[in-house]
Parts: sequence; C-alpha cells; structure tokens
Amino acid sequence: MSTETKNKLVPRFRFPEFQNDGKWEVKRLGEIGDFFNGGTPDTKNEDYWNGDILWFTPSEIKKKYLKESNRKITELGLKNSSAKLLPKGSILITTRATIGDVGIALIECTTNQGFQSLVVKQNNSNEFWYYYIFNNKSELDKRASGSTFKEITKSKIISIPVLAPSLPEQQKIASCLSSLDELIEAESQKLELYELHKKGLMQNLFPNSLNCDSQGLNDGKDFSKVPKLRFPEFQNDGEWEEKRLGEIGELLGGLNGKNAEDFGEGYPFITYMQVFKKSIIDFKECNKVKINEGEHQNIVKKGDILFTASSETPDEVGFASVITEEPATPTYLNSFCFILRAEHNFPIIPEFSRYLFHSSTYRKSVIAIAQGITRYNISKNTFKGMSIPFPSLPEQQQIASCLSSLDDLINAQRQKIELLKQHKKGLLQGLFPNVNEINL
Repeated sequence: MSTETKNKLVPRFRFPEFQNDGKWEVKRLGEIGDFFNGGTPDTKNEDYWNGDILWFTPSEIKKKYLKESNRKITELGLKNSSAKLLPKGSILITTRATIGDVGIALIECTTNQGFQSLVVKQNNSNEFWYYYIFNNKSELDKRASGSTFKEITKSKIISIPVLAPSLPEQQKIASCLSSLDELIEAESQKLELYELHKKGLMQNLFPNSLNCDSQGLNDGKDFSKVPKLRFPEFQNDGEWEEKRLGEIGELLGGLNGKNAEDFGEGYPFITYMQVFKKSIIDFKECNKVKINEGEHQNIVKKGDILFTASSETPDEVGFASVITEEPATPTYLNSFCFILRAEHNFPIIPEFSRYLFHSSTYRKSVIAIAQGITRYNISKNTFKGMSIPFPSLPEQQQIASCLSSLDDLINAQRQKIELLKQHKKGLLQGLFPNVNEINL
C-alpha cells in the first residue's frame, strides 16, 4: 500500500491521544453489525394497530434521536408481519423515498419496509456509526436503483466500504459531535422562544378581536380597536383610528404587457416570492426585466407597501412586504402584486407598516375578502374598502422599534445556529477519512 493511500486511511483532524494509533481499518458496513428490514402489518386489521410498539416510516426520520412514532402496532401486529422488534440503540436507515436519513432509537421499536436498521456489534459505538452514515449519505444514494422510485437493497448496503477506528476513538469522535449537536439544539430552542415571544407581541401590540370575549370586549375594553398590550406613555391615548386602505393612498399595479423574452436582463424588478416570503424587500434578490425607452411602468419607492394579489389558498393571499429604503436604480414590481403608496400627509412609518400588515387583524381581514375556486384573488376595489386601525406616529415608532429589536435578536440567533451547523459540517469532513479517495 502506498504512503499516499496510508495517509488517506486516517482523518485530517485527530485527537492528540490517537495521533500515533495508525490507520483506520478498512471494512464493509455489514461487518459493523447486523441489518434488519421492516414490515407493515395488515392495515385493515384493527387488532394489529394502536398498540404500544413504535412503528416508524421514512418521513419521520428528521432528528438524531427517535422516541415517538406517529403510529404504533400491537404484539399481534408484530407477530403477524415481517416487522422486526429492534433493540434500544438501533440505527434506523431509510432505504427509499429519501435515502440515507438516519436516527437512533431510544427505545425498542419497529419500522416499515422502507428501512435497513443497523444493530452494531461489540466494540462499536452506535453514536459513531450514526455520524459516519450521516456523513456518507451520498454513498447510499449513488448505490440505489429503481425505475419507479429509487431504493437501496440490503446486499448493497452491507457491501459499502467503511473505515473504522478503535472503539475509544469512535467514542471520542461521537462525544465531540454529540456535544456540538446538543449546543445546536439548545440554541435552536432559544430561537423558538424568541419567535414565540414575537408571536405573542404581534398578537397583543395590535388590536385583535381574538383578545375579546363574545361581546367584543375584555375587561371593559374593545380590543378590536385598541391593543391589549400598550406602552405606558400611550395608555390614555384612546382607540386607534380606523382607516380604509383607499383613504391611505393610491393602489398601483405591477409590470404589465411583458412576455418571457423581456426577463433576464435590464432593470431590477421585485419578484412575487420576495413579497411573499419577507416583510422587507432586499434589492439584492431582485431579478431583471427589459424596460424600453418611453415605456410607462410603475416604479417602487421608499415607503411603498407591496401586496401579493393572488395565491392558491386564501390563507396565502395578500401577503405584504415594505420598501424601507430608496432604490438605487429604477426598480419595478412583478405583475402578480400591487403597490399601496401612502399619501405624503398620511402618518405611517414604513417600519411600522412592515408589522401592521403581518398582524392577525390584517390577515383576518384580507383572508375574508379573498375570492376564487382554484386560485384566490383580491381585487383592488375590495382591498381599498378594507378598514385597518392606525395609532399615532409616536406609538407606531415605539411598536416598530420594539419589534425590530426583537427581529434583530432573532436574526442574530439564526446566524449563530448557521455558524454552528457550518462548524459541524467542517468537523464531519475532517474527523472522518474520505473513503471515496481510496482504491479498495
């Protein structure tokens, strides 16, 4: 064996206590443990279902540890099917639908036939082999075959070449990666708390009929006209002022008269998905469209509120995004959205409208006016007639500042999690030798 090949039999990153342990051992995956297929009891036999035995399908393998399944089978169902009772610690590997998803069973369980589950032999760490298979998911996928849908067979799985270190080194690697996973999970839970806090604020910082009783009141207050949660300096300011959207300003359409050949170069235009997915427009994400000299098309401006005019479901119609800065160049809007441009004398802060038009008060109102059968639309005339409550400019600023600060915290937390995930990706690449580089 050449020196180059020997070098490839060890990982790029190695803990100090294993630096002199030599190369990892070349094996086949089938030597690491025993593999078991799954099965499905007769779905028409009620005696086989709703028991106490976990029964997993491939779509449920989304996390490292598995302790609850959507469906459960009975002892009778297990006995009268090809399902196998797998011991705690088994590594579940999906072999169809999504190939190569892996998880570790925290208790005894069974699976359907879309798995090959690995029960590792002595002197092997199931945690290490979970990460090894997770890191080499592509190896399973490229060995899969099938005309209708791809699947990898047991014979192909057990023949996959792997590189195995000693048990102590396996345990050290698994411990390192598990600690990082625990940190990612903890930071993800923190993100969920931030998002839950924002959801609660969005419900209570804006007038919301959900905060009212059957008479439309709560503690004597009409929370469809004032928010339940109000900053101290505005406690005595009274009700928010209701305005029809048509009173705020004018509605302008997006691009018109364009065909496929016009797109791909030219001036920036805001896509439907930009409006649908984010509450603030990022001009770096725009596409391009040709605009001829003298051609009249509406351009967007700072303060414009953009709305989706059409969607496949009423719950997704009327989504809003705001222009919070002046575009550097003339920028246009796609034809499936429209612009609400407030009059100069109407007091509305763009940063506030970003949140107002994502509040439950607005969403409930816009869903109510959506019309259609296979596709739902909102007409400009109907939209103009919608009434929305507005507070004073100082209260708008306070609400926008509060929610913007929370959004900054949420975005920073997302970036932190992404950096941790990138760090994990780098460790996975460095802590395991690349078996593809070795001529076995």
